[in-house]
Amino acid sequence: MCGPARHVKIVPMEPRLPLSALLSQALVAFTIEFDNEADRRLAHRTTRHGSHGDSLHAPWLVSMVMWFNCMKFIGEEGISVRELVRLARTKTNFHGMLRWGYVTLERNLSARSKKESISSGILRPTIAGKRAREIWGPLVGEIERRWQQRFGEKEVANLGEALEAIAGQFQAELPDCMPILNYGLTTSDGVVALPSPSPPAGIAALRLPLVSLLARVLIAFATEFEHESELSLAISANVLRVLSEKGERLRDLPVLSGVSKESISMAMGILRKKRMVTIEPEAPGSRTKVARLTSKGLEAQGASQRLIASIENRWQDCYGEAAIGALREPLEPLVGGGTADSSPLFRGLDPHPGGWRASVPKPKTLPHYPMVLHRGGYPDGS
Repeated sequence: MCGPARHVKIVPMEPRLPLSALLSQALVAFTIEFDNEADRRLAHRTTRHGSHGDSLHAPWLVSMVMWFNCMKFIGEEGISVRELVRLARTKTNFHGMLRWGYVTLERNLSARSKKESISSGILRPTIAGKRAREIWGPLVGEIERRWQQRFGEKEVANLGEALEAIAGQFQAELPDCMPILNYGLTTSDGVVALPSPSPPAGIAALRLPLVSLLARVLIAFATEFEHESELSLAISANVLRVLSEKGERLRDLPVLSGVSKESISMAMGILRKKRMVTIEPEAPGSRTKVARLTSKGLEAQGASQRLIASIENRWQDCYGEAAIGALREPLEPLVGGGTADSSPLFRGLDPHPGGWRASVPKPKTLPHYPMVLHRGGYPDGS
């Protein structure tokens, strides 16, 4: 990671999305498109949106992250929980994957403790897990090819090369997907990084998919942010960003931020505990609740915005102004204004009629940072 910037020069300019938001919206859009296609192909069940296909033994539907941090590594021969974490370089919700029907766990009965019996136990795919592997495995490449057709083969290639140029300089080999957010909705605590294999050649040799390159660069950004911030980037970029002193209705926050009400509730718990936000009736006797920034919250909001800008500035010093410019060049037209009316990314986000996203309101914007929760790994906390 880069060290502190020697000097941050603030130059008045047209408002534009921070680099972290550009990376996030591209990654989230890719994930939603992947998830929509998996929703269509994989027999599954959901809590609130019914079932699809032969649901008698179907697993509970989860998001793309659960492929990258779990099922990608669990073949017929099985793998220990400890080895799974080492290979994925991040923890998975394997208790969830057990409950949801994707894997079985054979505990090591000779272990000295319950914790050891689990970590050295062997995970194996169920029949449903094997079917999910067959569907998920090729989907990453398939969605990337769709992007090449939709946005231009050269443009997608330029984005991949720009991401490789930066990720190849990292001193640690980061996960290929966003970690499930930890207590405090932090990213860095969920990373189990390994020493990088001879950068920068290591990244290119691996031929990482575009979505994994997006994840690695965004993880590095978040780790740097959280090293210097009292709040996580997930909270700062999504929830804190859209709040104000005058107040915002709680029911409006999912639309404003692009993340689910469940993830907003978790973030609000942290913000209230830190006395950065108050929640009160919109008017005396009103049932409508409003979230307002306190003076401490307003100060934190400004500090987070300055830190996000500072990190991008210091990345220009560390990785080269040309490298950061080369990354912004394909990202900015891809993301556009970041809303449903202004972003080309939304052209690929329409779910199939039977999908669960077809039964909920369409998003007006995408998250400024992925809200990957233990609930199934969805990028907006759904």
